[in-house]
Parts: sequence; C-alpha cells; structure tokens
Amino acid sequence: MKYEDFDGPVEELVLMKIHEIEEKENIKVLHVIESGSRAWGFASPDSDYDVRFIYVRDKDFYLSLRETKDFIDWELNEVLDINGWDIKKALQHFHKSNATLFEWSNSPVVYYTTDEWKQIYDSIANQYFACKSALYHYYGTANKNYHEYLCEDMVKYKKYFYVLRPILACKWIEEKKCPPPVLFDELFNTVLEEDMKVAVQDLLAKKVKMSESDKAPKIDVINKYIEEKLTYYKELVDSMADDRNPDWNPLENIFRNVINLK
Repeated sequence: MKYEDFDGPVEELVLMKIHEIEEKENIKVLHVIESGSRAWGFASPDSDYDVRFIYVRDKDFYLSLRETKDFIDWELNEVLDINGWDIKKALQHFHKSNATLFEWSNSPVVYYTTDEWKQIYDSIANQYFACKSALYHYYGTANKNYHEYLCEDMVKYKKYFYVLRPILACKWIEEKKCPPPVLFDELFNTVLEEDMKVAVQDLLAKKVKMSESDKAPKIDVINKYIEEKLTYYKELVDSMADDRNPDWNPLENIFRNVINLK
C-alpha cells in the first residue's frame, strides 16, 4: 500500500507523523508501537498499520479545572490508523490490569520508545498484571469474534486468528501467570496442543495469500477446538477470584514524576 506521495519505509513515515503530532499537540511521546495483525504476525497483504502511542502533556494541563481529553485520534485511512493515550489514562488502565496496555508495552514492533517509558513499565508490569482480568479480556475477545465471524459456512480465514490468538493467550496466562507474548508464533510454538499444529499451520499458509475480504469454507476441526476452549475458559474465569492490585500509590508516584518530564 502506498501513502499519498510518500515513498520511504513505513517506519520513517510513522516517525514523521509522531513528530507532527508532538508539535501540533504540544506533547511528549513516550512510546510508539504497532498493534493489531502486523504486531501479531499474521497481517494480510492489504492490512493497514495500527500505530498506538503513549504521551504526556505539560504539567499545567493536569491542573486545569476544565474537562480534558485523554486520547488523540490522529489519522485513519486505508494505510494508517494512528491514535494514542495520555499517560494518566494509561496509568489508570494499568490499575485495572488492562490487557491492551500490556500488549502495547510488549509489542515486537516498536517505532520509538524512551527510557522513561521503559522505567515506568518495568515498575508496573509485575505489580499490576492480574490473571482474571486478562483471561476475561482474551476470552471475551475470542467469544465475540467466533460468534460474529466464524459460524457461517463461508468465513474469512483471518478471523480465525482473531479467535485462536486470544484463546492461546488464555492458555498462556493459565499456565504461566504472566502477560502473554504478542506474536502469534510464540503462542503457537509454546502452548498450542501438538495435535492442532498441522491444522493451524495449514490455515496460516492459506490465510497469508488471501485479502482481507476473501472467504473460504469453515474448518470444522478448528471450530470444534475453539468451541471446547471457549466453554473451558468461560468456566475457569468465572471461578477465579479478583486478583487485581488495589494499591494506587505506586501509580500516583509514577504519574507525579512523569508529568515533570514535559
């Protein structure tokens, strides 16, 4: 895909856009990554670039009595999908053990990052990752996508990975009690049952040759596997106690320190 008249690599384009955002929004960007299928390792030939970033504003912004916006939606077209979260929003969601933020922090495609962000994440990761919250997120994602996209006779093969990946993330969390890796291959190689690997490898080989809109017959053996896992993880997550960390103090201290960076 080509972005307007830009001929350089996408990494250069993303950094150009981030610099543009910093100047026009008067912010400091702390971390910029690729999210979605390109980070997961199963992008289609025509997949867009899902760029996500964390930023901090001037200290006075956080002291205002007026209602303030805690996100930036910058660009959305057939090539780029760029948006970011304010550091305050990010820290609030770490307190909830938001699985998406752990994915942004562990993306294998990092366009730009800072020592400040590394220190923030390193001090948060072990304290605020909660297995029940993460399992609930990944189970919910898999369940929604399965019933929305994979129950017809003809389905989009890419959608299988929007279900299989969160199911394997659930399996990782159940077994290892830590944030799952972002790359599908790592989940596939580590936690997928051996008797399912051939079927999933064949699916992936077919999928990478298909466009976003192509459909093909559903794969019964994979559908059966998904249905069994959805039932299992629904029962598991319902039986678990809430293990989120209720302590705000470490996050409050991080927030006070980081807003002095800008």
